[in-house]
Amino acid sequence: MIDRLAAQGVLRANDRGGYTVPTDRLYPFQWNWDSAFVAMGFATFDAPRAWAEIESLLRGEWDDGLIPQIVFHAPSDDYFPGPDVWGIERDPRTSGITQPPVLATAARKVLESAPGSGSEARMAAIWPKLRDNHRWWARARDPQGTGLVTTLHPWETGMDNSPAWDAALDRVPTTTRNAIRRRDTGHVDPAFRPRAIDYQRFIHLVECFADAGWDPAGMLAASPLRVADVGTNAILLRAERDLAALATRFGTPAERTEIEGRIARMAPALETLWQDGFYLSRDLISGAAIPVRTSAGFLPLFAGESPHEAALAATLQAWAGMVRWLVPSTDPAHPQFEPLRYWRGPVWAVVNWMIADGLRGNGHDALARRVEGDTLTLIDAHGFSEYFDPTTGQGIGGATFSWTAAIALLLEGTR
Repeated sequence: MIDRLAAQGVLRANDRGGYTVPTDRLYPFQWNWDSAFVAMGFATFDAPRAWAEIESLLRGEWDDGLIPQIVFHAPSDDYFPGPDVWGIERDPRTSGITQPPVLATAARKVLESAPGSGSEARMAAIWPKLRDNHRWWARARDPQGTGLVTTLHPWETGMDNSPAWDAALDRVPTTTRNAIRRRDTGHVDPAFRPRAIDYQRFIHLVECFADAGWDPAGMLAASPLRVADVGTNAILLRAERDLAALATRFGTPAERTEIEGRIARMAPALETLWQDGFYLSRDLISGAAIPVRTSAGFLPLFAGESPHEAALAATLQAWAGMVRWLVPSTDPAHPQFEPLRYWRGPVWAVVNWMIADGLRGNGHDALARRVEGDTLTLIDAHGFSEYFDPTTGQGIGGATFSWTAAIALLLEGTR
């Protein structure tokens, strides 16, 4: 049984006055998709604070509709790269890349969870920003209208150092202008974190985009890493469907038609990522499918009905036979599976929530309950950890993690 007051206490403790940090010191700013999940968690007990989380994130939205990965509301020396490395002069300062677009889904969830407390007016006020962000995705990351958006940095996928990005990252030079002064390994065991060479490539990409002036077309042209991430595309398709539902109340008929047009392109395009019995990301430079099965490959279930739901359920059952706890972030049979290292094997509560939602929406209620049950059991036994070892259940990474507490509240509320 989850201690709801303890979960609420994590969110309150990580509140920095209208925005929530993922956890103290390790991540001292506001992160894009973290805040989407945090808002849904707050909505279970404090609707006004849930809306404040979304509004705070949207204060970082750029004029072109980009919602950045990080909003630097207040200074801190506990994280690298900070705002000076990004070099973006705006108020508030931000990073120049994005993260998986969960926000429209979160806004709809908050509205439906807490229809009172001024929610209608607050949703109406943020509608133009949500609309503009989805237009940004189409314009900046799918300018040819293929139906699949491009990811330019592993941080944009949210699954930073997944084995799925290894081959693409090998093309990225390790040279950087900025001295790399990592802070994460001072807070967390380095064995749990990305390698030093990964950070060199991460920062090289940041500098590449800065040299392009943060212009979307220039970034697409210059980036040595371009992938169609199955997770990002599935999450965006789900968000478009949630945005379309919101448009019936807050948008215009023309806006709803515009959104439905994007959905009509995206849904069949997502199916082109089905390769060899699983949804795989695609390297857009080589044109080849990336032959690494990760938890992101189950997220097309979250996007809506999938013609491959039975095969995905069978794969998940097979993974369950190789680990104690679902859902590992990498196929346990893959040679690069690492149960303790960031995104290379551990269980993440937020991904489990999306997978369980998708399983239930595709008629696999029992398997959805298994995923939800594993998530709650891990949290109950090991606390609100950033992630968990799928073989032992050990809590890993940052402690008292905001989105883990938010997911605990969301899942406990469904019991």
